[in-house]
Amino acid sequence: MSDSKKFALILLTFLFFYFIPADSPRVSIAASEALAMLHEYAREHVLLCLIPAFFIAGAISVFISQQSVIKYLGSNAKKFISYSVAAVSGTVLAVCSCTVLPLFAGIYARGAGIGPASTFLYSGPAINVLAIILTARVLGLEMGLARAIGAILFSIVIGLAMSIIFRKDEEKRQESFAVSVEDTTSRPLWQPASVMASMICFLIFANLAAPEANIGFWAYLYDVKWILALISVSFAAFATKKWFTREERSEWFNATWGYALQVLPLLFVGVLIAGFLFGRPGHEGIIPSAYVSYLVGGNSIFSNFFASIVGAFMYFATLTEVPILQGLLGAGMGKGPALALLLAGPALSLPSMLVIRTVLGTKKTVTYVILVVLLSSLAGIIYGNL
Repeated sequence: MSDSKKFALILLTFLFFYFIPADSPRVSIAASEALAMLHEYAREHVLLCLIPAFFIAGAISVFISQQSVIKYLGSNAKKFISYSVAAVSGTVLAVCSCTVLPLFAGIYARGAGIGPASTFLYSGPAINVLAIILTARVLGLEMGLARAIGAILFSIVIGLAMSIIFRKDEEKRQESFAVSVEDTTSRPLWQPASVMASMICFLIFANLAAPEANIGFWAYLYDVKWILALISVSFAAFATKKWFTREERSEWFNATWGYALQVLPLLFVGVLIAGFLFGRPGHEGIIPSAYVSYLVGGNSIFSNFFASIVGAFMYFATLTEVPILQGLLGAGMGKGPALALLLAGPALSLPSMLVIRTVLGTKKTVTYVILVVLLSSLAGIIYGNL
C-alpha cells in the first residue's frame, strides 16, 4: 500500500472516530453487536470451518500438481470441463462465503483460470444443496426452485464474464504457469486426493446442521456426524504420516499458515464492520432493520438493487439467510428483492470482499462484485414480475 493510501486510511479512521456520537444508545448497541458477531463467528466458524479449509488449501498448493489444476481448471482447458468441475466442486463443499476463500486462493495460485476460479468462488456458498432445500421448505417451492436455477446459471455466467473481461490479463498470467505436459511427481494422485477428500468429509460432517424433523436419513446422519468426522480426520492424520515426508508436511503446514495469515485478519475486521452496520439476525446494528424492510418492499428496480447491495455486504453464516428472509418477507419485503438477496447474500460479504481483493486485486474484485449484484438484481426483477 502506498503512503498516500495509508494516509487516506488513517485520515478516514480518525474522522470516523472523531465525529461518531459515542454516547448515542444506537452506537453503543451497534458496537455491542459488532463484538457479539465476531464472538459468534470465532466460536462457530473458525475452528470447524476455516481451519480445515486452510489445511485443504495448503494441501492443494503443495500436493496437487500444477499440471492437474491447469488441465481441468486452466484458461485453456475445455470450457465444458473446467466450468463443470468448478461448479460441481463448489456444490459438494457447500460452505459459506468466507470458508470458500482459502480454497479459492489455493486453486487460483496453482493456475486455475480467472473464469473457473470465479465460478468456484460463487458456487461454493451459493449452490448449497441444503440451503436450497431449506429455502423450498420454508419460503416455498417456487422460491427454492428460482434460487437453484439462478445460482447454477449465475456461477457459469459470472465465470465466463470474468474470463472475457480479463482475457488479456489472464493470457499474461497463464504464461507464468507454463509447464511441461507430463506430470513429474512420483507420488500417485490418489494419495493426496484421498487426504483432501477425508478433510473435506470432516469439513462437511463437522458442520452438518440439525434437520427440522428428527426422522429419516438426514436425522440419522446428524446423529452419527461426529463419528464420521472423527473417522475422516483420523484417516487424514494417518495417511499424512504414512505417505508424506517430514519436509512435505512442513511445507504443507507453512502453506496453511500463510493462508491463515492472509485471510483471518481481514475476515475479523470485515465481520466487525458488518456487525456494526447490520447487526446479527434478530438484532439491529447502526442501520435500523425497519429502514431495510421499507426500502425492499414491492418489486421496483431500486428495491431489487438495494436488496442485492445489502445482501452483498452483509455476512450470512450457512443456512441463516433463510430465517432472515422469512422475517423480512413478513415485514413486507417483495418476493423479487427476496430472491435478489438470496442470490447475492450467501455468495458475498464485506469480509469476503476484503480477502478476494488480496487474491485478485481491486479491479477484478470490483468487477466480480458488480456482476453478482447486477445479475442478482436482474433475477429479482424478472422473478418479481412473473
